[in-house]
Amino acid sequence: MADSKREIERKYEATDATRLPDLSRVAGVSAVDHPGVSELDAVYYDTEDLRLAAGSLTLRRRTGGDDAGWHLKFPVATGIRDEIRAPLSDTLPPELAALIRSRVREAEVVPVVRLRSARDVHHLTGPGGGLLAEVSVDRVRAERLHGGSGTASWTEIEAELADGGDPAFLDAVERRLRKAGVRPSASPSKLSRALAETGTGGKEHKRPAGSPGPRTDGDHVLAYVRHQITAIVALDPAVRRGLPDSVHRMRVATRRLRSALRTYGKILDPAVTGPVTGELKWLAAELGADRDQEVLGERLRTRLDALPRALVIGPASGRLRTWSVARSTSFRHRTVAVLDGSRYLTLLAALDALLAGPPLLPAAAKPPGKALPRALRKDHRRLAHRIAHALELPPGPERDLALHHARKAAKRARYASEAARPALGKPAGKSAKRLKAVQSVLGDHQDSVVAREALRALAVQAQLSGEPSFTWGLLYGQEERTAAAREEELPGVWAGASRALGRAAPER
Repeated sequence: MADSKREIERKYEATDATRLPDLSRVAGVSAVDHPGVSELDAVYYDTEDLRLAAGSLTLRRRTGGDDAGWHLKFPVATGIRDEIRAPLSDTLPPELAALIRSRVREAEVVPVVRLRSARDVHHLTGPGGGLLAEVSVDRVRAERLHGGSGTASWTEIEAELADGGDPAFLDAVERRLRKAGVRPSASPSKLSRALAETGTGGKEHKRPAGSPGPRTDGDHVLAYVRHQITAIVALDPAVRRGLPDSVHRMRVATRRLRSALRTYGKILDPAVTGPVTGELKWLAAELGADRDQEVLGERLRTRLDALPRALVIGPASGRLRTWSVARSTSFRHRTVAVLDGSRYLTLLAALDALLAGPPLLPAAAKPPGKALPRALRKDHRRLAHRIAHALELPPGPERDLALHHARKAAKRARYASEAARPALGKPAGKSAKRLKAVQSVLGDHQDSVVAREALRALAVQAQLSGEPSFTWGLLYGQEERTAAAREEELPGVWAGASRALGRAAPER
């Protein structure tokens, strides 16, 4: 069974002659223990074209030390990584294989680099004897196993914060090291340095320096498309791990990508992108089951907790908790099954093909500011029509459905403005902000519709079990008032968004 930890560390350049300064003089350190030298032997795995390295992921099988086993590391921020560990075995553990699936797809992972390190460890402890950080001097020997045949060796210093420690403590350690002439390493990881120094493959995963930015409408749209595809692939492991907000972020990236492909059909050929947008709609819907339950459960809990205790009649809290857990577990299993399915892998392959050979139409070659405003105006007209139609209908299910369709149009217009922001400047940014407000109003309205359906079902379940249904009816009434308030708020919010959108893409 794999477990995870947050790794916060810093690396520094050193030589064989480098000696650590007296670290007992670092503020907060009471003692420096020296457990001795450990011999570590790690084999790093990747695809032949280094897809993991391209995403700054590392996968290794290591023996020696006190954490022998398989380690998979995901970047979080500079010097911060999430490390997933699995017990030592001869083959890649399935739980780790699943976490790299969105990147490696059907490709095989093979040994690419072997690192053997002599680690001279020093433990920095505080007044109570608790570990504050581990500082080690690592003498590393690297051997290329695939994509080259070179070797390299170097010495480096690594300072790793103890679990649960204050990252500011590493600042104090660094000040002491710098005072002794030690400087930060230019390489973010041992693997990165090994790839760079042991073969031609080390440069394959590095983005070319000084590459030109977007110059045409097509460049801007493709940059946005590429960003969303990258986000989908990167968020896959987070969704599998059940990290907070990961399903929502992946769903949003999927919707943004679909919206861009649909809105900018004069730039990217719809005959080619059409099947992709259909599959993106499917993926967003599958992710939505999990996310919508998360939002609904939180909404109902918040509403229930806000009621005066005297108005919570019967075991309402327990019933809501049981209902939420059962539905969340079911949707969670469903989401992971989707990511494990062949249909999802086929979609990822289609997205790769879209970037490798983008189906650009003649309008894509125009300077920024030509095709993009026309696309924004078209989305504007669609949204205006849907809002007007919805508000003309009498209150009830038909209006609720029409407002839900208007919400979808608001999202599409907002995402289109976001994509156009680099080309059209601040007006497009302000348009996106105003459209987000429209989306929020319509979203809260739709959430109230869904919440009322759930509350009615909970009331029926309670009544059939012989429990009072009063509390559920009370919450139902609150949601009705919320929906009415959002409908009253909509015209004013939409008027502001309409003006902003008009300034971003004025009629010519």
